[in-house]
Amino acid sequence: MRQNQPREAHSDIDPAYGAGSGTGQRQERRALLALGFAGFGSSAMMRVCDPMLPALARDFDVTAGQASQTISAYAIAYGILQLIFGPLGDRYGKRRVVGIAALLCIVGNALAVFAGTLDLLIVARALAGVAAAGIIPLSLAWIGDTVPYAQRQAALARYLTAILMGLIAGQWVAGVITDLWGWRWIFALLFVFFLAVGLALSLDASVRREAARPPSGGGYVHDMVDVLTRPWAVWLLVAVTLEGAFAFSAMAFLPTFMHDEYGFGISVSSGIVALYGVGGMVYSFGARKLLSRFSEEGMAILGGLLLTASWLMVAVLDRWEWVPPATVAAGIGYYTLHSTLMTQATQMAPAARGTAMSLFAGCLFLGISIGVGSSGLVIDHVSYRWVFAVCALGLGLLAGAFAYSLRRRGRR
Repeated sequence: MRQNQPREAHSDIDPAYGAGSGTGQRQERRALLALGFAGFGSSAMMRVCDPMLPALARDFDVTAGQASQTISAYAIAYGILQLIFGPLGDRYGKRRVVGIAALLCIVGNALAVFAGTLDLLIVARALAGVAAAGIIPLSLAWIGDTVPYAQRQAALARYLTAILMGLIAGQWVAGVITDLWGWRWIFALLFVFFLAVGLALSLDASVRREAARPPSGGGYVHDMVDVLTRPWAVWLLVAVTLEGAFAFSAMAFLPTFMHDEYGFGISVSSGIVALYGVGGMVYSFGARKLLSRFSEEGMAILGGLLLTASWLMVAVLDRWEWVPPATVAAGIGYYTLHSTLMTQATQMAPAARGTAMSLFAGCLFLGISIGVGSSGLVIDHVSYRWVFAVCALGLGLLAGAFAYSLRRRGRR
């Protein structure tokens, strides 16, 4: 039996997007498509360095752990800038800020194309993370503003399709291009993509008409305090931090593991890792059916079981043939768990949803930066398999704790 859904705390649902309005539905589809392209690019840019770590290590004569600073720098910058983009989205309009952020993404990618040292590439990735911080979280907040809670997880699953396609492109296409022409071409393509998407969003008449609102209550600080003084919100932020640390540490080093452990080329390794995104697509297309059969608590448990089993398979079984199916299962598990966390997060502070979702994303990337940085040290001094094993157990415990907290919350 499904849990009771929380009531909308305020009338932020835009009536123009009601199910009974044909015009509203067309506007919603067009807006979601534009935000989906931006989310696709942001997701791809987020993961492009995963498959190129062996090439970066070779070109700059460093270890894979040192090369992984290109991932950590992006994650840290992305997380910190949530403190700025969230309030900006609430104040000036979420889609308007997404368009500006997309245009700003061209700066870091242009610098990455010409980076002559690892340090300069790390700076370029940090700048890209600064700009991308305004894209996915504000898009999620916009969905929270316009879609009623009862339909929200299904709408978020559709948006996740674009993000997952970007994830697949970022991991697999980046690996293929790195093998064929070199890693610099990836950043050149991202430059062109974000220029086009940023201009399309910024010149859209409906985006320019989007209403700006003054900060709720006492301003930006008030919005932050409003989120951080809610115990349930704090728990969700802690949970997504841990999720980011465990889930993305395992995924970030899987291409290098396949390259070093089994001798696969970069393009093949990245193709295997892209199956994580395929697993997410399986979840996305089956989300409506899953949501009709499982409560949010059940979704969290299912996601945790899949994640734990998958990463333990990679850690323990010494044959590469187990890795592809395990990666697909891990993708299904991650997005089953994460979408449940994310749907709860859209209700953390409805009056300041942009700020709340940006804090949520910031904590996710704080976890990624901590997890990837720590895992890089473990890999350099111990082994990849230890990282996968710890991540498997950590994700299982986290999912269990989150499911238990949902059950207790549902009984109140």
